[in-house]
Amino acid sequence: MSFEVEAESGHKILIDMPEASGGEDKGPRPAELVLVSLVGCTAVDVVFILKKMREELSGLEVSLKSEKAEKHPKVLTKIHMEYNFKGKDLKEEKVKRAIELSLGKFCSVKAMLEKTAEITYSFTINKA
Repeated sequence: MSFEVEAESGHKILIDMPEASGGEDKGPRPAELVLVSLVGCTAVDVVFILKKMREELSGLEVSLKSEKAEKHPKVLTKIHMEYNFKGKDLKEEKVKRAIELSLGKFCSVKAMLEKTAEITYSFTINKA
């Protein structure tokens, strides 16, 4: 139940299942990697967009909560992402625009997942 997979880029990732499912719990589950991909995709977009807007970002964390269908295949049905920005002079309207551009235009992972999941977001800005 443990597999080392190699991405097209040549990077390797160990995927595994919990011990209760016959795995050794030595790596993320395949479905977890889908969610990690979503967070990575949108985070990269948002940081890039804010840099182009000349906004000074000192940190970004994105967390999410998800729900799956009850029956197999247990596809993702709801995903909520919470963006937590750090930046002394970040402008709320530019942060919101960057997220909307990512989720509405640039993030290919979101485009794939929205076929089965309702995807929502919220954000906070810590100006400290």
